[in-house]
Amino acid sequence: MLSDDWQLTDDVDDFLARAGGFLRSRPALHNTPLTDIEELRTRAAALNGPDAAAFGWLEAGGEVRAACYRTPRGRLGLTYLDASRADSLAARLADLGQTPGHVIADRDTARAFAGAWRQRTGAAAERSWWTHLYRLGTLTPPQPAPQGRGRVAGPEDRDQVVGWCREFCVEVGEQRSLDLIDAGSWDDSRFGDRHFTFWETAEGAPGSMAARTSVIGGMVRVDPVYTPARLRGHGYAAGVTVEISRAALNAGATDVVLFTDPGNPTSNALYQRVGYVHVADFEGYRFTYDAPRAEGV
Repeated sequence: MLSDDWQLTDDVDDFLARAGGFLRSRPALHNTPLTDIEELRTRAAALNGPDAAAFGWLEAGGEVRAACYRTPRGRLGLTYLDASRADSLAARLADLGQTPGHVIADRDTARAFAGAWRQRTGAAAERSWWTHLYRLGTLTPPQPAPQGRGRVAGPEDRDQVVGWCREFCVEVGEQRSLDLIDAGSWDDSRFGDRHFTFWETAEGAPGSMAARTSVIGGMVRVDPVYTPARLRGHGYAAGVTVEISRAALNAGATDVVLFTDPGNPTSNALYQRVGYVHVADFEGYRFTYDAPRAEGV
């Protein structure tokens, strides 16, 4: 397959006109491209200048078969590619002098592209992210139900939401969002456009928190789910996960998904108990280059 089979653009509307249907055809597997590209579309300023976002699609037989995008911070996102198509994309990007900072995709695609990129550019690739993707099957509330009730977070809960998201970032090592929160740039963090729900204890105090994205292409992603350490062990996380999942379905989602840490068997078991089914594994690889890489490219 020739590298020229890939069509590239910096026009997000043109990209969506050509590849949007393909992304929406598999909303669970394409959940990250759907949400990332929607964020780039709505934040038009991020698409301008030397570090502009870029988008691409691969056509074969008159149909779009794959898509890619690069964020202004240099993250390359890919839909499924076999080894040949991963190599053709690597060849095209290398010919253009691109130097992405890292790539995320389903496990096989991420590995194929990281290997092809290493062969094409000599860049070292180190795995930096690994996660399970789950999709909601039949929502199954826990029995017995935890004490308390679910409640949608409102404007009056902002300080609680921001504080718990900060705690979550510290716990999982999410430095960029932590920096944005500490700088007072909540709206620019990945949590700024989320819809939050609490599980309140029997005493009416927040015991756990979960958030969801808006519906995009029929898909909603649940992220994050957080219970402070001092409040764990009471079933609040299961309660709030059911509440936020039900809210997603009520909002019109046909696919409700979430990512989990493979190293946390407790959370993986919890999500399975309330109806989530493992779909795929995803990975991220960070690239390092012999020559200094331009910041944000």
